[in-house]
Amino acid sequence: MKVRAAICTGLYQPWTAEDIEIDEPHAHEVKVKMVYAGMCHSDEHLRTGDISAPRETLEIFGVDSMFPCIGGHEGAGIVESVGPEVQTVTAGDRVAVAFIPACGQCYWCASGRQYLCDLGMSTLAGPMISDGTWRHHFGDQHLNRMTQLGTFSEYMVVNEASLVKIAPDANLKAAALISCGISTGFGSAVDRAKVVPGEVVVVVGAGGVGSGAIQGARLAGARAIIAVDPLDSKVERAKKIGATHGVSNMLDATFLVAELTEGRMADVVILTPGVLTGDMIAPACAMGSKDARIVATAIAPFAQDKIELNLFNLSMFNQSILGTVFGSVSPRVQIPRLLKLYDAGMLEIDELVTNEYTIETVQQGYDDLEAGINIRGVVAF
Repeated sequence: MKVRAAICTGLYQPWTAEDIEIDEPHAHEVKVKMVYAGMCHSDEHLRTGDISAPRETLEIFGVDSMFPCIGGHEGAGIVESVGPEVQTVTAGDRVAVAFIPACGQCYWCASGRQYLCDLGMSTLAGPMISDGTWRHHFGDQHLNRMTQLGTFSEYMVVNEASLVKIAPDANLKAAALISCGISTGFGSAVDRAKVVPGEVVVVVGAGGVGSGAIQGARLAGARAIIAVDPLDSKVERAKKIGATHGVSNMLDATFLVAELTEGRMADVVILTPGVLTGDMIAPACAMGSKDARIVATAIAPFAQDKIELNLFNLSMFNQSILGTVFGSVSPRVQIPRLLKLYDAGMLEIDELVTNEYTIETVQQGYDDLEAGINIRGVVAF
């Protein structure tokens, strides 16, 4: 089947719309007609090499490069057809994608931590996780897909472990954004940091993921939520969805937090910048109180292995530095739950969509993100 998709053919190469071929689904696989795809910053991390794995790692998956690759790991659509032995969805179902698949059988799934499923090791690159063969082709080349998905395509074939069935009347645009960024940010506050009523929370980075964290902190009952972002437009948007204060940098946030807490400092600091770097950890800890939880949510470059940190203070202040993937909660739990909050008017999603794009203009969407124009862009099919 010939479809239109946005692909990247090499490091630093632009997203371009191309005609590709996709095969019919094999056992445990599903063909989805895409309706919306969210434009998360992580796809740019792929293009710029931040999450490109070294060759020796890629060889485990039977490839020597992340490219060519279909972009997109946020999205929602309608099941077109299913292959043999599919048990969780059927033709006509509405689905959201999950960039971490969940097999339901490994140790992590069985212990209730589906966001750590062992199938996640296969999401960097390579063939289908069902049988190790390929379904997506560009000329005579096999196509990798961002996190085994590739939502920047009119149709895609995915393993059923990467899909979350949602309500028949679910808003698919909201589901697309909730499928990654909003859920990750929300869970960073509610599930990983475990914000409780009355706490003071700082969110560094007020883009799509940060917007989820701000709203999670608000719904958890935080008394003060400080949004930190160099762009005034993002700070102002953050105040409309729950931030009580906003500043442009971490130093100003530190002084503001000291004033708001009479020197006790923030209970929680959540790091959701476009790119997370090691020099952000020390100032994040400096904003934190004794017993503070510092949550590192954003993607750091694959080779980032050094951070700045005062280990004496970390120990003596009893602080915690916490990583998180998908907000540390199962996609099959979080996506339907947040859709219900959206339906109830308690979670702002529509207000975060700055612009809609087509397959032909994906690169323009990421240029707009880089320029600070977008909180969140979406590809509308």
